[in-house]
Amino acid sequence: MTPNAIGKLERLPLREVWKHEAYDFTQWLQENIDVLNMALDLNLVNVDRETAAGPFSIDLVAEDEGGRTVIIENQLEKSNHDHLGKIITYLTAMSARTAIWIVSDPRPEHVAAIAWLNESSSASFYMVKVEAVKIGDSPAAPLFTLIVGPSEEAKDAGQTKREIAERYNLRRRWWTMLLERASRVSKLHAHITPGDYSWLGASAGIRGLNLNYSVTQEECSAELYIDRGKDSEQENKLIFDQLYANREAIEQTFGGPLNWQQMEGRRASRIRYSRKNGGYRSPEEQWPEIQDSIIQSMIKLEKALSPFFKQLKING
Repeated sequence: MTPNAIGKLERLPLREVWKHEAYDFTQWLQENIDVLNMALDLNLVNVDRETAAGPFSIDLVAEDEGGRTVIIENQLEKSNHDHLGKIITYLTAMSARTAIWIVSDPRPEHVAAIAWLNESSSASFYMVKVEAVKIGDSPAAPLFTLIVGPSEEAKDAGQTKREIAERYNLRRRWWTMLLERASRVSKLHAHITPGDYSWLGASAGIRGLNLNYSVTQEECSAELYIDRGKDSEQENKLIFDQLYANREAIEQTFGGPLNWQQMEGRRASRIRYSRKNGGYRSPEEQWPEIQDSIIQSMIKLEKALSPFFKQLKING
């Protein structure tokens, strides 16, 4: 074949091929659903047109190979919020698990919305771009391009995001309760706001020395965290060593052993007491007892350490 025999693909205005969306394109797609099946690697059958969903009318309703309902909404123009809302409404009204939105011009915000729906829901959403093309004097032909669709990766990412959100919500509830209970017996953390993260703390009265609570799924801790900022590793270790030299007296006042972590290779150091089997995944009815226990540990830790803060040889 010579190069001159290769035709050039030409795109046509959709309204020249399908003058009316409902009467022309939707009817054509009902009769030629195999073209869409090939583009999406689906096997849609039993396609019905203009199916009622309450006061609304769905462009096409089909079944997948498992007999589950699939809704198809056509829009021979730029995607808009109205049609996005219709898709979600129809999906709910028909108890469907799959929705296909066919548009001529997918807007970025709607592509992002469909991707988010695939991550955040149990349903599957497809956004498909439709074009009309021809080569030379050939008849017009449809060209379907999948813009965004469901995938195992998207579902996994959505599940991960939900788990992270749940974890943040649990930790915020944990900190809200702990700070409220702590305020009854101590002013150490009186002006701290509950957060989403795994720790919160307040200054011990010396720059870079903080009395922190931390919590994981399985345990919670009270600690002195030593970090005086950038280029402070040597100074942090010096402070830790000065306190460690008084370990016996500090632990005697505290009432038990502490975990002394100089954390070689890291800038910070810490002195910690941890309670096992007492994290935010514990049953919430156990939270008050767990939190009261770690609050008392924080009070004892501050009492045990504070006399030695005044003896520290530090710069500022």
